[in-house]
Amino acid sequence: LSVLMRGDDGVPLLVTKGAFEAVLAVCSSQRVGDATAPLDDGARALLHERAAAWSRDGIRVLAIASSVQAATSVDRSAEVDLVLEGFLTFRDPPKAGAAEAITGLRALGVRVKIVSGDHREVVRHLAGQVGIDASEVATGTEIGRLTAPGLWHLVERVDVFAEVDPMDKERILLALSHMGHVVGFMGDGINDAPALHAADVGISVEGAVDVAREAADFVLLQRGLDTVQAGVLEGRTTFANTMKYVLTTESANLGNMLSMAAASLFLPFLPLLAHQVLLNNFLSDVPSTTLSTDRVDPEMLEQPRGWNIGFIRRFMIIFGLLSAVFDGLTFVLLTQWFRVSPEAFHTAWFAESLLTELLVLFVLRTRRRCWTSRPHAALWIATALTAVAAFAVPMSPLGPLLGFVDLSTSLWLTVGGVALAYAATIEVVKAPLLAWAERAPKTMGRGRFQPRRRR
Repeated sequence: LSVLMRGDDGVPLLVTKGAFEAVLAVCSSQRVGDATAPLDDGARALLHERAAAWSRDGIRVLAIASSVQAATSVDRSAEVDLVLEGFLTFRDPPKAGAAEAITGLRALGVRVKIVSGDHREVVRHLAGQVGIDASEVATGTEIGRLTAPGLWHLVERVDVFAEVDPMDKERILLALSHMGHVVGFMGDGINDAPALHAADVGISVEGAVDVAREAADFVLLQRGLDTVQAGVLEGRTTFANTMKYVLTTESANLGNMLSMAAASLFLPFLPLLAHQVLLNNFLSDVPSTTLSTDRVDPEMLEQPRGWNIGFIRRFMIIFGLLSAVFDGLTFVLLTQWFRVSPEAFHTAWFAESLLTELLVLFVLRTRRRCWTSRPHAALWIATALTAVAAFAVPMSPLGPLLGFVDLSTSLWLTVGGVALAYAATIEVVKAPLLAWAERAPKTMGRGRFQPRRRR
């Protein structure tokens, strides 16, 4: 950056500041007291050594130069034969807890890289302080010489990039996206705007410049990588709980649909009336509203997970068919063993269908044995109330209005026994069936969130 100002004597004076090496390259002399001395090779070597020593200690270095001008307006061509006036040095230590946050992110499968415009030695020193591998540092000059395929391989190998300009930052992020990574970028300066646009998730902070905040997807109200780590965990928790709802609901709906279709071929009446189906769906969704607060097993948070339609499809078919099998067993018991009336059939299957959905939610919400993974209290309470409703609604004064009748004790016990048998069967077979379903071909690109491109 160069500015033209009027000195105390009224003579225009050009003052330039910038990266040490860039400023030194346009200087021909240096200030020594009130006089100037030529910048020969020996003097330049001493200056380089001084700046390098500061950089190795993690101190950022800027150079200041000046020249007397004859004109009252200048352009870039005036930045020649300048006099080196001195240095500006800054110590910018990492925030407390940054190293711990990076270790925590690494444990979550998030690889942290540094992409900076600062001198390579400054960035190397910073990386060492926070525990990032700086054995190899790629500079903007090296990146500029690389073709696209060369950069793709470089970004996979290197974690520290220094002396890069804004366009280099953008190229690095696009190369990471090309290699199949979901890329987040955190920046707060004007030079970070292109990279914030290129990232899949652009993150800035409240005190950042306006351009950076406008380019970001998220603006953190608290600075620090620990906030990012907390956000990653919260996002994975939300995704895991969303998948619980999607998987259990899809499989239950498919099972009910198959059961209704099959029963209509053999029964002289509808297995459930329309308003009974709607009531069943409404009640079964009550516990699902509490899934957003449910606890998630730690192993489900260790690695990033993404949508895999192939897995969802297989899961839906496998567990939907199992649900239909037990519905079929219920139909046989009701029609061939108990020989119930249509109203009693509606009542029994309404209760059985609702109870199986409630029980299977507890079984399929975790990949562990269901009794070793503790659900949130809200899920317990909502499920218990809904289970009571499965028996209470048919026996209440609303029962006859909805087409329900009271059942005998033996029939109620049979309905409950079928539901428990279904839940126990799912618990026994879920581990091998889930393993088989997860071997489904990934049908959404690489099976991860697909990066968007914003230009």
